[in-house]
Amino acid sequence: MNPKVRPGVVAVLAAGVAAASLEAGPGASAARTSSATSGWSPVGPTSTSSAADPSPAFSPPSPDERKRAISSAGSALLTDATALHTSSDDAFQLERSVAGSQGLQYLTYRRTHRGLPVYGGDVVVATDKSGQVVQTVTTGQRATLKIDPKSSVTASEAATTARAKLSVVESVGEPTLLVHAIGERPRLAWEVVVTGATDKGPSVLHVYVDARDGSAFDSWDEVKAGTGNSNYNGPVTISTINTGSSYSMTDPIRPGLRCGGQNGTAYTKTSDAWGNGSGTDLETACVDAMFAAQKEWDMLRDWLGRNGFNGSGGAFPARVGLNDVNAYWNGSYTNFGHNQANNKQATAIDVVAHEYGHVVFKYSGSSQESNNREEAALNESTGDIFGALTEHYANEPAPYDTPDYLVGEGVNLIGTGPIRNMYNPSALGDPNCYGPGIGTMDPHVGAGPQNHWFYLLAEGSNPGGGKPASPTCNSTTVTGIGIQKAGRIFQAGLNMKTIPWTYAKARLATVRAARSLFPESCAEVNATKAAWAAVSVPAQAGEPICTVAPQ
Repeated sequence: MNPKVRPGVVAVLAAGVAAASLEAGPGASAARTSSATSGWSPVGPTSTSSAADPSPAFSPPSPDERKRAISSAGSALLTDATALHTSSDDAFQLERSVAGSQGLQYLTYRRTHRGLPVYGGDVVVATDKSGQVVQTVTTGQRATLKIDPKSSVTASEAATTARAKLSVVESVGEPTLLVHAIGERPRLAWEVVVTGATDKGPSVLHVYVDARDGSAFDSWDEVKAGTGNSNYNGPVTISTINTGSSYSMTDPIRPGLRCGGQNGTAYTKTSDAWGNGSGTDLETACVDAMFAAQKEWDMLRDWLGRNGFNGSGGAFPARVGLNDVNAYWNGSYTNFGHNQANNKQATAIDVVAHEYGHVVFKYSGSSQESNNREEAALNESTGDIFGALTEHYANEPAPYDTPDYLVGEGVNLIGTGPIRNMYNPSALGDPNCYGPGIGTMDPHVGAGPQNHWFYLLAEGSNPGGGKPASPTCNSTTVTGIGIQKAGRIFQAGLNMKTIPWTYAKARLATVRAARSLFPESCAEVNATKAAWAAVSVPAQAGEPICTVAPQ
């Protein structure tokens, strides 16, 4: 896939590559080597942001704080029943509780109706350190449910309909009867997960089949794709484990994180020195992938106060050696291929962080997903934002992958440089400004406005210090608050995610997040609003008005 062609596939969240032979630059020397040790202990790097901000290292809530949060959230579900479209046949079950910085907790509730799961009915409640409710957010559900749970279509019939949606089918999961509550008309439906491939790559497709008339009316894909170049990071230290007579490329302190080939098994060897620095060596590719993933994990902990990729102390494996010009997250693991010239693996810091950024997106707020194009664009942008955050946290010196706001920089995929530009998306043909057409664009293109917003919030429109200026859509000047604060606001907003996630919801959530995270200051709230206005996302009903004088 060519990044400028922008293939119109909803589930693909980053462009593939098509390029002439890519020469190794000064940051990709074949002589570079990497090593690993099981005795690794992380050291937080120096931030390159334009504003100082103490690192809010992850601190789990105490049992009493968690108990108070659950009690308050349960009361909020009853108090806000009308706004949440709750019927007497609905019930809520706590699915996940994620801790954030400043003592905030985010509790996600899964809704059932007459015993059936409700797709689109999730509710997220945020509480502060004292356990008081800060925000209650409903999902895409627009109406109170009154659904007869009797199906006219059998599970077998639904599975047959769903499997026809993929050209190559490897397996079809057991259909689940549920209520599909997104849209104007709630429906009784079968959800069928079909694993296989489209003509553009692998797919784990969730298909919704109407349980009355048998039509397949909705779907979304777990596979989130991206591309990039393997930019080696010089001699690095990664965390591995010793299993007696051998070592394994398995992280001992980040549960679930490991790296190996396409069979899913972690690489092992008798020594704890890994890779030879070659762009075609898969062991070296795993060194790069582990280094980037571990740095992203540490950034989430030290800067954003988040416990792991899934928010609950968990990670997911990485695979290298994909025989494709691509990289993707498929809902279970990340997978990395190679560039078009086949002389580098797609395991650069921002590429790896991008794919694990899709994990953070899925496990923030509601874990449900939809086929909404704005949601897909915001998911794609989330990967780019976490790529930039991880590059800044790693703070690699020249000639390696220095911090910036370009995606896939130095790859020169089609002779024009990076895939995306966050401070001026239009430089690569993507929109700087939000508009009604965003919902019809390919997600790679539609990511532009949120990428632009994040740069403006972090760095401002004229940051100086050698950082590029960023044009605004309303000709205003925006003052940045620093990448750490911007990242915290972005993550806290993401923790309130419900489907379908839209630019309007993202603005409202991040403005509210800024108010909750920085209650003694107006600067962060006003900067968040100004950055959204500067990319043409208008003010939303319910936005807090800051009345506290800046400290």
